Amino acid sequence: MKVTIFSSKPYDELFLREFNQAFDHELIFIENRLNPQTAILANGSPAVCAFVNDELDALNMERLVAGGTKFVAMRCAGFNNVDLVAAKSLGLQIARVPAYSPHAVAEHAVALLLCLNRRIHKAYNRVREGNFSIDGLIGSDVYGKTIGVIGTGIIGGIFARIMTGFGCEVLAHDVAPNPDCVQAGVRYVGLEELFARSHAISLHCPLMPATHHLIDEKSLALMRDGIFIVNTSRGALIDTEAAIVAIKSGRIGGLALDVYEEESALFFEDLSFRIIQDDVFMLLTTFPNVLVTGHQAFFTREAMANIARTTLGNLADFESGRDCPNLVVQR
Repeated sequence: MKVTIFSSKPYDELFLREFNQAFDHELIFIENRLNPQTAILANGSPAVCAFVNDELDALNMERLVAGGTKFVAMRCAGFNNVDLVAAKSLGLQIARVPAYSPHAVAEHAVALLLCLNRRIHKAYNRVREGNFSIDGLIGSDVYGKTIGVIGTGIIGGIFARIMTGFGCEVLAHDVAPNPDCVQAGVRYVGLEELFARSHAISLHCPLMPATHHLIDEKSLALMRDGIFIVNTSRGALIDTEAAIVAIKSGRIGGLALDVYEEESALFFEDLSFRIIQDDVFMLLTTFPNVLVTGHQAFFTREAMANIARTTLGNLADFESGRDCPNLVVQR
């Protein structure tokens, strides 16, 4: 089956081609993102493959369907960039990769927290410049601290259990407790208690209306001065401008982001020779206690292999008419 793959990078092509030997799809790799100008490139493809920053609004999906597309394989877990109502009305099926490597994301969150706490990113740059002073690089023991985890699905649950291994008190909040977390000693509390008692908070919840700007002026006011916040989930969980105010006041002692509210104009591209126009993002990068990675938490060999294998399997299910277990429910 012919499949047009948008937002493809060399690593996508490498893994998809390798695992496609077992499926024999006709893969068309498009480096550009899916948008109103590029949707026409999928004409004649019964299926397209999209990523986190591709535009799957009503207009673009209408153009895909007009070109013969009936199936969208998201090669990621999230689908907040998909207009599910429009997809249903157009008869367009959406599938995803629900769990490619939860350990990859959880471990990256831990790495961000440790790096932020011990100023490793600052120390690295100093040593490269021949500066071996450790003044200003002091951190704190993670042992014995209270860590808040918002969202304890597969990824958040792994993160929470890792932090218990550091000897932390772990507080969690979710709509339903994760039995593995409870068994590990994680205690479920309300958001207000989690905000008030945590030394560091890691976000692992999905983006939905109820969680949009979960970290905002009001929630930050409930937190202790010097709080560390780590976000490897979705950028819009944090009100970035409120976070900047809190960094300036000292309420936020450290902010580590692998995702950003307006990342679609930035991440996954080499912009090193351009003037970045996002003033809010550029201000963030000036703070010494802010650490940003470009949506790479998922990026391990194991994860890429699982993404390729599951995505190609979803496409094969559609082509053969089998039930696809990874279809997104379209209410």
